[in-house]
Order: sequence, then C-alpha cells, then structure tokens
Amino acid sequence: MFDGNGAPRIGVYVCHCGTNIAAVVDVYAVAAAAAKIPGVVVAREYKYLCSDPGQELIQNDIREYKLNRVVVASCSPHLHEATFRAAALAAGLNPFLVQMTNIREHDSWVHADRRAATEKAKDLVRAAVRRVQRHRPLERARIGVHPEVLIVGGGIAGIHAALSLANAGRHVYLVEREPTIGGHMAQFDKTFPTLDCAACILTPKMSAVKAHPNITLWTYSEVTGVEGYVGNYSVEVTRYPRYIREELCTGCLECVEACVYKEGRFADEFNYGLAKRKPIFLPFPQAVPQMPVVDPETCIQFKSGKCKKTCLQACGERRAIDFTQKEQICRIQVGAIIVATGFRTFDPRRTPYYGYGVYPNVYTALEVERLVNASGPTGGRVILRDGRRPRTVGIVHCVGSRDEKTNRWCSRVCCMYSLKLAHLIKEHTEAEVFNFYIDIRTPGKGFEEFYQRLLNEGVHFIRGRVAEVTDWALDPTEEGRLVIRVEDTLLGTVRRIPVDMVVLATGLEPREDAQEVRRRFNITCSTEGFFLERHPKLAPVSTFTDGVFLAGCCQGPKDIPDTVAQAGAAAMEALALIDKGYVEQEPDIAWVDEELCSGCKTCSALCPYGAVSFSEATLRASVNPALCKGCGTCAAACPSGAIIQNLFEDEQIFVEIQGVLAHA
Repeated sequence: MFDGNGAPRIGVYVCHCGTNIAAVVDVYAVAAAAAKIPGVVVAREYKYLCSDPGQELIQNDIREYKLNRVVVASCSPHLHEATFRAAALAAGLNPFLVQMTNIREHDSWVHADRRAATEKAKDLVRAAVRRVQRHRPLERARIGVHPEVLIVGGGIAGIHAALSLANAGRHVYLVEREPTIGGHMAQFDKTFPTLDCAACILTPKMSAVKAHPNITLWTYSEVTGVEGYVGNYSVEVTRYPRYIREELCTGCLECVEACVYKEGRFADEFNYGLAKRKPIFLPFPQAVPQMPVVDPETCIQFKSGKCKKTCLQACGERRAIDFTQKEQICRIQVGAIIVATGFRTFDPRRTPYYGYGVYPNVYTALEVERLVNASGPTGGRVILRDGRRPRTVGIVHCVGSRDEKTNRWCSRVCCMYSLKLAHLIKEHTEAEVFNFYIDIRTPGKGFEEFYQRLLNEGVHFIRGRVAEVTDWALDPTEEGRLVIRVEDTLLGTVRRIPVDMVVLATGLEPREDAQEVRRRFNITCSTEGFFLERHPKLAPVSTFTDGVFLAGCCQGPKDIPDTVAQAGAAAMEALALIDKGYVEQEPDIAWVDEELCSGCKTCSALCPYGAVSFSEATLRASVNPALCKGCGTCAAACPSGAIIQNLFEDEQIFVEIQGVLAHA
C-alpha cells in the first residue's frame, strides 16, 4: 500500500473553509470533476476538513477504500499540511503520500469570477492528483539534542530566561558583553505604573543568576561564532580580559579606592557621562559579578607603564589584579540558543531642533533616570548642570518615534515612562511639569489609572508635536531659560513655554550591531531592523532558524512585564526542544547523486544554510541533512542535475505542470 507500486488509489477532498473558498469556488463541481480523474476512487467536499470530523472522514476513507494517495484542496499548506499528514499517518498511510493544493490564497481570495475560479480550482486539483502519483514514501530522521542552552544578553529578558531554564534543571550559559548583567533595567529608578524600585526587584534575580549551580555566567564576553544546527550548535565565545582574576577577587573594591588618577577625567558610561569614574571601576553598586574591571584605554599602566600600581598594593596577597591577562576563546556545545540582546535608545542628536548636545539643560530620559536614582551621580537630587534646581520642566514625547523622518513605529514605553518621570521630577523638585505629546497611549494594566493620577497631581498636558527647543528670548520671562515652541492642537494656537529643563523621551531602536548578530545566528530582521519572529501570533518567540529563539526588545519595543513574559515563553520553547531529546528532520531535503556530480562547487557557494560541503578527496559535493532546510537553491542551480530534492523531484514538478495545462 505504501511502496508506490501498483495502481494508484487516490482520495480527493475539497474544503469549503466556511465561505472563504465556497463563496467564490463551486466546491461541489470541483469534487465532481475530481471524481472523474483516472486513479481517483473517492472525491468529497466538506465544510471544514481541518476539523476533527473532517480528519476522521479522510482516515475512514483511507481504511475503507485502501487509499494509497490523498489530495487535499483547501488553504495554504503552510497552515495545515502538518494536520493532514498527521491524519494520514494515524490511518496507516505514509504522511508524505499526501499532497495539498491551495485553492484559497491561490484562487478564491484572489478572484471574483465564480466560474473562472471554479475552473482554476479544477486545474489545481488535477495537477495535484498527477503529482501525488509520483510521490515516494519518505521517513523523518531523528537527530539527538545537546541538553544545554545558550542565552545571549544579560538584561532582564536573559536573566529571566536563564533562571527559568536553570530552575527546571537545565544547564545554561549566559553571555553578556558588558562587565555586569542587568541591562537597561539596572539604570532605572522606578518602574511604571506601580513605582516599584527597579533595583529592589532586579538585584535579587541578578544575585540568583550568579549563585545558581546550573548557570555559567560569562560577563565581558561576546559570541563570536556559531556553527552547527538545531540540537547541536557549536558556539565560540570570546572572553575579554577584565585584568581581574575572577576566582581570586573578593569584591572588596579597595583597588578602586587606591587607584591614582586625575579627578574628573573619565566619563562614567553607566551614568551617561553625568559622573566620572576611575580607570578601575565597578559599573554600579549592585553589579553582578561584584568585581571591578580595568579600562585599558584610560589606565596609566597600559598607556605609559609608569603607574605606581597602588591598586596592586591595595589588593595585597590576594593578587587578583593581573595586567597580563589576554582574551580567551571558549567553545561550547548547546542544543538551543535564546537571543536577548536588547535595544538602544534613539540618539536625539539626529533631531537637532530639540537642542540636545547644544543646550546643557536638555537631557534624555535615561539621563534623568540616573539623576532621580539614589545611587546616581547626584544621589537622587534633580539638579541642572549649572547647579540650579529646575522650577519648570518640559517632557517632549515621541523623540525618534512615530516620525517619518526618523522611525515610524511607536516605541510603546515612552508615554508611560514620561508619565513616570513627570511624577518623579515633581516629587523630587516640586517643579511645574509639562508633557508635550502627540497621543497618550496607556493600554496596559493600571496604565490609564496612572495617567489619571498624573492629571490629579497637576501635571500639564499639551497635545502637539514640539517644533523646536531654543534659548532665543522674546520677552523678559524667557531670559536665561529654554523655550519650547509647540502648536497646541487642542487650543488651535502656537505656544511658547519657557522651562528650566527639557527631557526628551527617546524611542527604542534595534542595536547598532543587529545586522552582524543576525548573520551570526542565521536569523532575519524586519524592515525596522528588529529580529524577525517566525509568526507574529502563532510563533512569536521562534525564528526561521530552528533552535534559535528571541526574547525581549531585540524582537521589538516592549515594557518589562511583556519582556519577562516573552523570556519565559522562549525558555519554555527551548526546554521543550531539549527535553524531547531529539528533533525530527523533515525529509524534503536535498541529496547528491554522486555519479552525476561534476564537482563544480556551484551548490556549496549558494547554500544559505551552509548545508552543502565539498570533499577534496572524492571531488564530489554532499548535503548535511541536519542543516538542509529544503529551500531548493542548490537543486535549481546545479548545472549537472546531480542534486535532487525530495518531494520536489523533476518528474513530480513536470507532471504537475502538465496537469495544470491539461484543461487548456
């Protein structure tokens, strides 16, 4: 029954798909025409073939009529091919003796002429019947899965995914390029809308990562190479020298205190240059791991070799400081990878009319986060660069978001963090606060209530896009202040609002190295530059590369709760993969007929998945079935016709074309 020999006994099934197909295509006529095709022993139409009764109908016919081929005329195979293959397998038929033809997207959804659409459906069914007769029974191959997981990025997404997997008993490698984990969340003061202390909820999770026996934490490290395939990835991690021996450092920070340097010389990156740091430093008090790092770009020992090395003296017998450290290359084997590389904020210098970098009292939102933070450069006091306390503050929304000139997308978090900063600034300074917005978007749990709270606190809201920020005064009240010029669309007039401080609510963008990371992990990016998920609704954390998953803002802008939820989903997908112990390889892959292969190497250069290799010993190409995704590029390009792709063999394609043209 399954060996492809003997007379074909084919069943054809035409789906109404409700009215998606039946409203345009006469499904009864299509089924009647299919019944007359040689080799077809049963042809039926049904309202919803993908439903349980529809699948049972097909299974019963396979058994009763001893069908050895099945054709389903319905919607896209991308949606339901697996469904009908599983139904055939349950009835004892090899699932690859099933052929789907798409009479919804390819026919009913693109035509209005009922008669012509019906005739086209008949042609498509005829072609599928001819094609399926040339199908061969195939089997899925099983590939073992390495039981460890790599997580790239140590922000809140990477932290939560790592802990979820580690708590499930799986070993995790967490790789972070910065000296500490925590990401952007570590820079926040409070989180909206509950105003929870960001450090209070993040620090315990950071500490749990460091202490967990199932997590190998590599900070100041970067993934520099990825090879292999789902279940068996070989990953190269470059560990950059901290010039601190992690196994010896106790985190006492006496070396930082003892460091000889010129006061106020080096900008503190964690505080966005609002404070200064020494050449040896701890990024922030709650950093994990709790050990400093030496910056060779600013350290006198590396620049001139004439340092007094007071840090070495302070370290004493521990001898944790090692100026001879070199970068290390580590190689690990993992079964799955979670990419959680985060985002960058929009650079407001790209919108010079807002005055960032021109006027010292124009700040970004993240800079203000550091000002209001008790561990920040001013100890939580909101003071301007000239030392004054602001009495009037303007917050400009959508800087680098919803703008045809910069980024068209909404960054989702800006409205709410602007409201949060308005509350915190008012709380710290009792200043008069203005919010300049296009639309207030508060679609989350407790968000609208938080917006109402700000209204009740007396924060001003002016609807309109800010035209410019300037120091050009038109009257004495504007002297020595910044002036925000905006069209108030509710009042229908242009207003000039003098303020002491301007806060720019910058949007979220893909990281600057997103394209490099995309190529490294063989994943794709959307038009905006964020990493692209396999399906926006049904597979929001999967990618088109099996075994690689996404979490957090690298996939698109989102707030902390959504980031944590997605990280948990990514961890679940990775856990399901490695817990199964194997992955099944679809058999629609390419293979090389060595007798026909001329050794021209055309295929190996074209394969987008690196599945084709060339043997210098045999002078023949070969396909790694674990890497092949069945795209057909090599088979189409092979000048010798030596590469054959299962389910897309030449004979199958030719008879399908003949079936389409037979009516004409």
